[in-house]
Amino acid sequence: MWKKLRYLIIGSPLPSRMMQEKKLNKIRALAAFSPDALSSIAYANQEIYLGLVVAGAVGLSLSFSIAAAITVLLAIVALSYSQTIRAYPSGGGSYIVARENLGTFPGLIAAAALLVDYVLNSAVSLTAGVAALASAFPVLWNYRVVLALALLLLITLINLRGLRETGSVMAVPVYLFLFTFISMLLYGIARIAFGMPSTSFQVTAPPATSLLTVVLVMHAFAAGCTALTGIESISNGVPAFRPPEWRNARQTLIVMAILMGFLFIGSVGLTQFFGVVAGPEETILSALTRRLIGTNIGYYIIQISTLGILTVAANTSFAGFPRVSAILASDRFMPRQLYNIGDRLVFSNGIVLLAGVTAVLIVIFNGDTHMLVPLFAVGAFSAFTLSQAGMVRHWIRSKERGWRVKAFINGLGASVTGVTLLVIAAAKFVQGAWISVLLIPLVIYLFYKINSHYRSVSRQLSLKGLPHVIQPIPKPRVVIPVSGVHRGMLEAVKFALSISDRVTAVYIEFDQSQSYQAIYKQWKEWFPSVKFVVVPSPERSIVDPLIDFLDKTDLEYHDGQQAVLVLPEIIPGNVFNEMLHNQTANLIKNALLHRKRTTGFQRIIIDVPYHLKSGNQE
Repeated sequence: MWKKLRYLIIGSPLPSRMMQEKKLNKIRALAAFSPDALSSIAYANQEIYLGLVVAGAVGLSLSFSIAAAITVLLAIVALSYSQTIRAYPSGGGSYIVARENLGTFPGLIAAAALLVDYVLNSAVSLTAGVAALASAFPVLWNYRVVLALALLLLITLINLRGLRETGSVMAVPVYLFLFTFISMLLYGIARIAFGMPSTSFQVTAPPATSLLTVVLVMHAFAAGCTALTGIESISNGVPAFRPPEWRNARQTLIVMAILMGFLFIGSVGLTQFFGVVAGPEETILSALTRRLIGTNIGYYIIQISTLGILTVAANTSFAGFPRVSAILASDRFMPRQLYNIGDRLVFSNGIVLLAGVTAVLIVIFNGDTHMLVPLFAVGAFSAFTLSQAGMVRHWIRSKERGWRVKAFINGLGASVTGVTLLVIAAAKFVQGAWISVLLIPLVIYLFYKINSHYRSVSRQLSLKGLPHVIQPIPKPRVVIPVSGVHRGMLEAVKFALSISDRVTAVYIEFDQSQSYQAIYKQWKEWFPSVKFVVVPSPERSIVDPLIDFLDKTDLEYHDGQQAVLVLPEIIPGNVFNEMLHNQTANLIKNALLHRKRTTGFQRIIIDVPYHLKSGNQE
């Protein structure tokens, strides 16, 4: 039943041969990989506004200058990553580039920064989307956490269905947002060009509560740099494109960067030109939309489209986080389960892990985007800097045609992102960036602990030094725990007798009231040749007396062998009845499996299932 429900929600398993068919064309790829980058104007503009509005009209007058500087930075980073895509057509994320060119430790710094950035992007995008909706419908402000978690569940299920389905579903809100928002910006630009009235109502900037200082400007710039988050996602996801992968990925990156630049600088420029100021419980983009077109059906369509793209912006994380986790898992720095491709040809374990961590962040920060944003850009710009520095080393090593120009471009990218990282860390440290600064080293420590465990396992499982001649093991002794005589027990005894002529049935007696006599009599009727032993248990425990009996008999036989335990298990036909059976068997298995033995053979446990019919069938 659970399998049918799972297939209904996420779809039936797909064969591996369909992997190529699940790859994305440029239209779907733009929808799958760009929502984070395109939608970042929602919270980047908001943070610039909140950073400057405390200085009143004087502070807000610098909005466009800051946006222009960030747009230049965007162009440099996009150009740098376009080169990374060509050099690493199999997926040139920050981890791979930094690891191959700078070493393992810088690579792990980039990986940790990138994973932290993906998690924060998912949380910020969803909470910002809910804020956009609540700006249009203020009654929803008190339900931000619930709405964000509901959207998270929806985006998780969509991603679990598979890559192509994800691109198809994401295309609707992405292209709706682009159509509506670009149309609004063009309308605003037309109003300026043709001298149309700038507003139908008067709004004045609030009085300054702080002086305009260099620190305040740096703070606003650092906050606005969140507009660049998500630009690396295409570089990470090159293998998801249709052939020729690198060319399609590069073209998609260029289109995405152009759209990002226009949306960002266009919205900030119009906000400053029209003197837009947001009211309480309203985003700056909502206020800009009201100023340009008024509170009408068009306004609500734009707000809903903003909610849509911010919701699917989390999909950039769902596209990138599982891929980076899978690469780390293949290098034994994350659990191997994250490397496995699920039924729907996606890294389903990574998707579920990301969803779980994102949900925790949303709850802890109470769905507040402004509280999450200071944590945000540190990881992204750390990854940017290491990736571009690695590319400089790559070009110097390869010395392919035009390598000096390429090294200069990536060197410029590394320099500007490195300086920006220092500005962000300094300006945002007290507001919450210290959490990311602390969290990244902790993630790296976790990487090394996982890697150390896998290396230890490899050493312990190595066949090096063992003789190549395998000595056969004599027939084992077998012990069967007995709770009653039934058909399931009959199958277990038949199997035990097929592998050994030394089979012992063990009955754990609780109250010493001779109640075992009825079971003993029935046992002898069915299995007269099998030894039946009663072990008292005054403390009413089953597991401990059974283990004591096994240890005692191992010593008594002096044959170097440990008894094999055969467990009869009843398998219900209905999943809801599973909890009513086999709890004692599970306790026994857990106790023995995790009991380390220092001498002799390790205990072997064999389950013998007996399947019941479903319902009331006889």
